[in-house]
Amino acid sequence: MDLKESDTFTLQYPQNSGFDKTDIHFYSGKVDLDSIYFSNTGSNIKRLFVTDTNIAALECMKAFISRFLPENTIKNIKINDVFKNGSDFLLVLGPGEAFKTVQNVLKIVSTAIDEDFNRNSLFVSIGGGVLCDMTGFAASMFKRGIEVEFVPTTLLADVDAAIGGKTGCDFESYKNMIGAFYPARALHVFSSFIQTLPEKEYLSGLAEALKTALLFSPEMTELFKTKQKDILSRNPEIINTIITECAKAKASIVFKDFKERGERAFLNLGHTFGHALESTAGLGSVTHGEGVAWGMARAAELSFNLGLCSEKYKTECLSLISSYGYDTKSISSCLDGHKQAQLIKAMHKDKKNSSSSVKVILQKNFQDTFITEVSDNDILNVLKD
Repeated sequence: MDLKESDTFTLQYPQNSGFDKTDIHFYSGKVDLDSIYFSNTGSNIKRLFVTDTNIAALECMKAFISRFLPENTIKNIKINDVFKNGSDFLLVLGPGEAFKTVQNVLKIVSTAIDEDFNRNSLFVSIGGGVLCDMTGFAASMFKRGIEVEFVPTTLLADVDAAIGGKTGCDFESYKNMIGAFYPARALHVFSSFIQTLPEKEYLSGLAEALKTALLFSPEMTELFKTKQKDILSRNPEIINTIITECAKAKASIVFKDFKERGERAFLNLGHTFGHALESTAGLGSVTHGEGVAWGMARAAELSFNLGLCSEKYKTECLSLISSYGYDTKSISSCLDGHKQAQLIKAMHKDKKNSSSSVKVILQKNFQDTFITEVSDNDILNVLKD
C-alpha cells in the first residue's frame, strides 16, 4: 500500500443551503481505492461506482476493477456494462462530453433501481468533471436524494468541477442546461491520476487552474508566470500545490455564496464565451478548458474595449494565456466568421442571464473582478479580426 493522506480540509456549507459539509482528502503516492472503499469489510450498504471505459482501462485502476471482473477480461469492458461484487456494483459509461446526456444520467438511476438500492445507499463517481456532474445529478434525483462521493481523475475535476455541488448534464446542444446544486459528502483526490492524462485533457484542467489564479491568488498567478516549464512537465510538487490551492480557493467562495447569487459567479470568468464556443463548435470538439481559455482572452479584450481595464492588463492576460498554448485569437481556430451569430445566440442561452443582455464576468486587473451586462454589438466587436 502506498496511500498517504497529505492534507484534508472540510468545506462547510451555509446553514440555509440544506447541506452540511464536504470532506476533501488529498493523497500522495499511488492510486489506492481499495484502502478507501474496501478496508472496512463490515460495511454492507449498497454502493454504485460509476466510471468510464477510459478510466477503467488505466493501469492504476487494475486492482479496483479486478474486484468486479477477472483481470484478463478488463480489456473487453463495453459501454453500459454493469458488474457486481457482493453489495457493490460498477457501471461503466462512455467517456467524454459526448456522453454527458440525460440518457446517461438516467442510466445511473435505472441501474440503482434495477439493483434495489435504497436511500441509505451510496453513489461514487470515479472520473472527470463529466462523470462527477452526472453522478451527482443522478444522486440528487434518486429517491429524492442519496449520498454521493467523488474520486476525481482529471485536473479539471480536481480544481473545479468536483467541488461545490454543481451537477447536471448537457441538453440538446447546450452546456449544463439541466442540473441541481447537490454536493458530494466526500472527495478523494489522488494527484497521481494527473500523470495519466493525455496532454489535451491536462491542458483543459490547467485552464481552470489558471482562471482560479487570476481570480483569487496573486501568488498562484506568479507561479503560472514563472514556473511554466515545471507546470507543463507536470512536476508533482507543483501539481500538488495547484490542486490544493485551487480547491481551497473554490471552497472558500462556495461557502460565501453557495447558490451563485453573487461572488461565486466570478468562477465563470471566461465561461460565457467558452460554453458558447463549445456549443457552437459541437460539444466534445473543443475541450472545456480550451473554451474557457479562449473565453478569458475574449473577456480581457471586452473589458479593454469598454474602458474598464488598462491595456497593460489586457496585454499581460492575453500573453499569459497564449504562453500555455491556448488560442486567444478573436475568431477561434475551430470557427469561421460565419458562426459569430450562432455564438452570440448560444451566449444568450447562458444560465446566468436574467435579461435580454448577456451577463459576463470581467476584470479590471488580476484579482479585481466584477459582473456586468453587455450588448450583442459589444460581443461582436471582440469576435472580429
